[in-house]
Amino acid sequence: MDEKLIRVHSYESMGTFDGPGLRYVVFLQGCPFRCLYCANPDTIDGVGESKPTSADYILEQAISMKPFFGKRGGITFSGGEPTVQAEALIPLFRRLRDAGIHICVDSNGGLWNAHVEELMKLCDLVLLDVKEINPARHEHITSRSNAQTLQTAAWLEEHDHPFWLRYVLVPGLSDFEEDLRALGEHFKDYKQIQRVELLPYHTLGVHKYEAMGMDYKLKNTKENTPEQLKRAEDILREYFPQLVVN
Repeated sequence: MDEKLIRVHSYESMGTFDGPGLRYVVFLQGCPFRCLYCANPDTIDGVGESKPTSADYILEQAISMKPFFGKRGGITFSGGEPTVQAEALIPLFRRLRDAGIHICVDSNGGLWNAHVEELMKLCDLVLLDVKEINPARHEHITSRSNAQTLQTAAWLEEHDHPFWLRYVLVPGLSDFEEDLRALGEHFKDYKQIQRVELLPYHTLGVHKYEAMGMDYKLKNTKENTPEQLKRAEDILREYFPQLVVN
């Protein structure tokens, strides 16, 4: 069988922040978004320093870790943006499913084609990153429209496909009350949202920009205060009882 190689940036074994339970996290290369606060700028380029990897290798690694997954764990594909490589991932996802391994895809939802649709059908859970509900502010943050992200969420809902909604709270960029309430109003009646994650803004990836000779645009943006987080949590909890603050 002629399968395409998958461009892998890095791996994390036994991750606990990228889906339920213990996860084998595969960080893939390439992303169409240009988020101002991207923590993995080294994964944006389509090639970068990634290693072309066979599906066999990833499958073998996942199977070897299966005893540690328990009933809730599994494999998570993150990035970068996994859907960039949807065509290459489809055969691997089929084999992972045959092996009884739970599959998560961490996605910004910004790409859609026949391969992406097939990939979404094959995974068990989508971790959908909604950067901003306000179109203009979303474009400022990512240099891309949020229209497809919202359409992807609608597709997941219509096809009874469970997903987690993830939202990064960036002071001065995505912490406006009107936007938090608009997010709540838009998604409050969705039945397939199992969990809503409010993620504090952090600067853990800034050193990567320096190493790559890139200018980090938010160098003057401070991390959330406890008060800012609590305010956003209180607003979102009005709409989402399943809210979790990470």
